Amino acid sequence: MHPTRKAAVTAAALLVMATASGCESGAGGAESHRSSATPGCPTALSRAKQAVKKAEAVNAPWRGPTTGPKAVHGKSVVYIAQTLTNPGVAGVARGVQEAAKIVGWQARTLNGEGTPEGLRAAFKRALRLKPDGIVISGFDPGVAAAEVKKANSEGIPLIGWHAAPAPGPSKDPQLFSNITSRVEDVAKISADWIIARSNGRAGVVLFTDATVPFAKRKSDLIKKELATCSGTKLLSYTNMPIPQVNRRSIGEVRSLLSRFGRRWTYSAAINDLYFQHAAPALRAAGKDGAGAPFNIGAGDGDPSAFQRVNGKEFQAATVPEPLSEQGWQIVDEFNRAFSDAPESGYVAPVHIATAANSGGALSWDSEGYRQAYRKIWGD
Repeated sequence: MHPTRKAAVTAAALLVMATASGCESGAGGAESHRSSATPGCPTALSRAKQAVKKAEAVNAPWRGPTTGPKAVHGKSVVYIAQTLTNPGVAGVARGVQEAAKIVGWQARTLNGEGTPEGLRAAFKRALRLKPDGIVISGFDPGVAAAEVKKANSEGIPLIGWHAAPAPGPSKDPQLFSNITSRVEDVAKISADWIIARSNGRAGVVLFTDATVPFAKRKSDLIKKELATCSGTKLLSYTNMPIPQVNRRSIGEVRSLLSRFGRRWTYSAAINDLYFQHAAPALRAAGKDGAGAPFNIGAGDGDPSAFQRVNGKEFQAATVPEPLSEQGWQIVDEFNRAFSDAPESGYVAPVHIATAANSGGALSWDSEGYRQAYRKIWGD
């Protein structure tokens, strides 16, 4: 078992006992946020509770690749980050750096600074560096379509992280692989957590970044799953591009509180970053960090998100990506591309982290991924 999860076993056992005695998973002792003891959607609620229970399991044995080509040494890769203020993007970058060092590659990170102009400039710079591979991290490749086409024509493999709607290879844009959890699974479990925790009765604010197709699709799927429960009401579908979250959050949160007041009981966002910046406005409004609105981040599970969840500071749950693990996966996928092997096909399963099951950890990764990849690479 992962060492940071030992405490989670005890927490999980206590949670099971609480559930058996009538408390709902993840709900804590207080039920005052519920508008009614009667479920708002019995069938959808039952299904949601089962899905959430499975996703909250604390054991995560490695189920990724165990075979593949030995490491090709002496390569160079450039990681183009949408913005390094996005903790998920930054976390994967660190994983790429760590894994690249193991196989003896040079890995460089360029910051697109969250603007189309910045991303295109970073991509042009990456091409001038003549790397063996380029990572497109957290942004739509269409923003730099000419640069993507040039990389393709020069035979430079491209790997995305949250750069396309689905995991795996992509023809348009041409990517050797796109690394991500299945957006359908992340969106569904995020909505199911709200349905399950609220007993099918919630007033929800949903935050998205409509400038990124991947993010917009995720929030649309959350909205669709919430609609399966008649007692769950979507109060607002709020578009705040990630690069604008730090300056817009306080005003948006104040406006939402003014409009909906106590009807706003739950929130979901396509990225944990939203709650980092929403917290000051909620605190200024006199809200309890452990109370409503109960917030879940549908990605990315960076350390600051875990700190808020563990401390019950205006975030109750996160659906974390295994950020470091995915950085290692990117290096492994490049190694397969350099070796003329197919991509691995691995997609990490979804997980829900809460204060009750995290064991105080600040990240979520499968157990033994480093050992598994090092064994494949022969290091």
